[in-house]
Parts: sequence; structure tokens; C-alpha cells
Amino acid sequence: MADPRAKPAETAGPVTAANPNDNKFRDTKPRLLLMGLRRSGKSSISNVVFNKMPPNETLFLESTTRIQIDSIHSFMDFQVWDFPGQLEHLDPSIVDLEEVFGSLGAVVWVIDAQDDYVESVVRLNRTILMIMHNFPNINIEVFIHKVDALADEYRTEVFQDIVQRISDDLSDNGYENAPVHYYLTSIYDYSVFEAFSKVIQKLIPRLSTLENLINILASNCGFDKCYLFDVLSKIYIASDTRPVDMSCYEMCSDYIDVIVDISELYSWEHPNRKPKGDQMREAESHVVLQNDCMIHLMEMNKYLCLVSVIHNPDANEKKGLIDMNCRVFQDALNEIFSRPWDRPAEEQPAVEEAHEAIAE
Repeated sequence: MADPRAKPAETAGPVTAANPNDNKFRDTKPRLLLMGLRRSGKSSISNVVFNKMPPNETLFLESTTRIQIDSIHSFMDFQVWDFPGQLEHLDPSIVDLEEVFGSLGAVVWVIDAQDDYVESVVRLNRTILMIMHNFPNINIEVFIHKVDALADEYRTEVFQDIVQRISDDLSDNGYENAPVHYYLTSIYDYSVFEAFSKVIQKLIPRLSTLENLINILASNCGFDKCYLFDVLSKIYIASDTRPVDMSCYEMCSDYIDVIVDISELYSWEHPNRKPKGDQMREAESHVVLQNDCMIHLMEMNKYLCLVSVIHNPDANEKKGLIDMNCRVFQDALNEIFSRPWDRPAEEQPAVEEAHEAIAE
């Protein structure tokens, strides 16, 4: 399975505004800009999601004093910028706004729900107004963080109050129904992974095509739920259109950990081992639980794996057909994440062929 791919960097070169019609735009790494006040949990989120740090160890992280940049090399290369809470990121004398916001990506503003959030909301509104006026291609995501210690009623009250404050201020400045998205998150459960999944999905150029292929696969194979996971971060970059069940998502995510651990134990090279026939390079596994529910995992490439949940008790007998359909989906997936502009036209297979190739 995949190895860790996050490589910290200290500085970033100048970046010009992204133009979707420009060829250079295709090679631009999307950016996730983590912003918020000091001690709001930005660095903890980044380390837990992208560096696999156990949540309890984040208690010993020091406050960020300068912009930290992590380059994530995965199915889609992107960067995570962690901003110090005390940095005046809207001051042109301190920060080059074009360099920071001039690339495709998203601002992830983290609000500590356990602290006084009035100042954070004020700074967030200033940031949103600047972005919507100058950089409309940037997505705006708000993580209402550290909600694990809040009672359910108080959690809902805090969420509604923050949303209302932001909406009222934007409305007063002429922005009705601004495209701002809100998430309740905590590093001590899977909510932060779910939130980042939604954030990353908006940066995938051909997400609708990918979701359509997953829907066809899920329908023809009888999957009750199907996720396409990034192996390292356990963010799902796409799923079928059925509603997300958090217990199902957690079960699939935990199963990835099991397969990764087993792969690391038994995938070592043996000098006297000789393959008998063709060998599969990708990991593949399934398990049938006590309630006759089957979890099926198939590695698509070194970055992605497909994890499906099937409640049909006869699914185990049709595993060969399921595997064949997943391989057809794998070919289409690799085509989606390829770079067709780097190859001659005659070498470009059509993704649409996979729609009819998946067997019923």
C-alpha cells in the first residue's frame, strides 16, 4: 500500500492567479489554507489528517510561529498551508495576497467552539469579503472545531450562532447567500476526515464523472455503500450518491488500517520467492461480518483504494464478478487521473467506454 507522502517545505515561490483556460492551470497544485486564531487547532488538524499523528499527541504541539507548508503527493498533488494565528494575512505589507490566494484552492477557517469566537468571526468575515471581491475561485470552508466536549444542544446552539453572525455580516455588505460551507469537527472522531473529504472533493476537476462511474459500479454490483479512499489520509475523494452513514464510513476506514498493517508485515521481498504465474500488484481483500455484511477492499493504485459495503448474504459467491467490475472501474479511474494533454490524441482511451463495460 502507499507510503507517507507529506514533505514539509519552508518557502514557496511566486504563484500567479489561476486561469482554468490556461495549460499552466492544469499543473497548479491546489492549496488548502488553514487559518484561524491562535490555539484554534489548525496544526492539530493538519497533523492528524495528513501526517497520521495520534490525536492525543497533538497536546504537545507548539504554536505555529510562521507559515508551514506541506506538499502532499497523492492522487492529486496539493499543498497545505498552516498560517500562524497572530499573522495579519490581509496586510499587503506583510503578505503578498496574490502569492497566497492567487492559486486554485480553499480557505479552511478553524473556529474554536470552546472559546470566545467573536474575534475569530470578525476576522473571518474580513477575509471572506476580500476573497469574494478579489479571488472568487477560492472555496471558503469553516470548521467549527473542538465540538467533542460540547453537549449536543449547546453544540447546535454554537453552530447556529456562528452561521448567523457570518451570514448577517455578509448580507450587510451586499453578499446574500454567500458560498460558505460549515462543518462541525473534532480530531477525536471521524468528523474532521469527513469534513476534509468534502473540501477535497470540490477541488477534483472531474468529480461528477467519477461519481457517475461509482454509481454504476455500486448499482451493478449491489453495493450498499461505496467509497474511494485516499489510503494515507483516509479521506474519501468520492462515493456513490447514497447518504453517508458515519458508522459505515468508520468501519471502512478502520478496515483500511487493518489491510495496511497486514501488507506491511507480509509484503517484504524474499530472495527465494518465485511467482507462479501472473501476480496482482494491488492489494485485495474482503471480510464477511457476523451479520452477513461483507466489506470488500481493492487497491486501485498506490494512492487510492475502493472500499464497499454489501449486505447481500450471497455477495461472497459473486465475488469474481465483483472483482472483474472493480478492475474495469480501475481502468477508468486511472484514465480520469491521467494527464491526457501530455499524450497524443490516438492514445487517449475514452472513459465513457467503462459505462457499458461494467457487467451487470
